[in-house]
Parts: sequence; C-alpha cells; structure tokens
Amino acid sequence: MESFHFKVNGSWQGDRNGKGHIQGGVLDITVSAPADMEGPGIGSNPEELLISSSNNCYMITLGAMLGNRKIELEKLEVGSEGVVDREDGKLKFKQIIHRPVFYINSDSGVSPEKLLEIAVRAEKACFISQTLRPSIDISVEPNVVVDGK
Repeated sequence: MESFHFKVNGSWQGDRNGKGHIQGGVLDITVSAPADMEGPGIGSNPEELLISSSNNCYMITLGAMLGNRKIELEKLEVGSEGVVDREDGKLKFKQIIHRPVFYINSDSGVSPEKLLEIAVRAEKACFISQTLRPSIDISVEPNVVVDGK
C-alpha cells in the first residue's frame, strides 16, 4: 500500500465572523464564512473550497481520460456549482453539478456523443467524487461546442 500525505495549516482571528488564513504546498489563501450565509465574505470559504476540490479532481480525471484516448480539444472549460440547503437551521451540502464545455473542430475526428460519454465516466472515476458521493449527489451536465457554435 502506498500513502500520500497532504498538509495544510490554518490560523483564525475572531468569532464566526472573523477571518482566517490557510497555507499548504502552494495554497496560500484568506478564508471566512461566505457573505451569502451572513459572514464577512473575506477571501474564500469552506463551501467554495469543497467545490474547487471537486472541480479540480474532475478536470484532472477528464484530462487523463481524453489523453488516454488521444482526444485533442480546442479548449475545455468546467464550471461547477454546489448546492447547500438549510434545513431546520442546519446546513447540508446537497449537490455538486459539473458543467464541462468541450470545444472541438468539426474535423477533429471525435464525436460529440463520445465526449458526453467521457464526461460522465470521468465524474464516476474521480476519487474526490467517490469520496463525497455517499452524502452528496454529484452530476454532470456536459456541452459540446463544434466550430464555435
């Protein structure tokens, strides 16, 4: 068995409406509670960082799958959205939606259907998704743009 260790260090000033700082590896970020949840909205927040982690893993997995199949794109963009519900005063992450957009040329030799299939497979293969999936619904809404249209 091989293990990988990832470390971050954090510091915090104040109460719930305070601010903090997280460092680790190349990460160097100010954090607080989000403004739309009645926090100060300084820097990033836990919800955004969770979505960022999921987005990053999905993009890496998607890139690996495309590379293994020798599929070259003009461009790939992935927007991700997280849905947090407040029920009985408690917050719960309900859903993450990845929205990859594949930009290809009509002479690329790859079908839009194949890209849509890979988009869904990448989400299932992403280990962050696998970790989160027992408690969060994760879905993919892919789009293929051919010749800029």
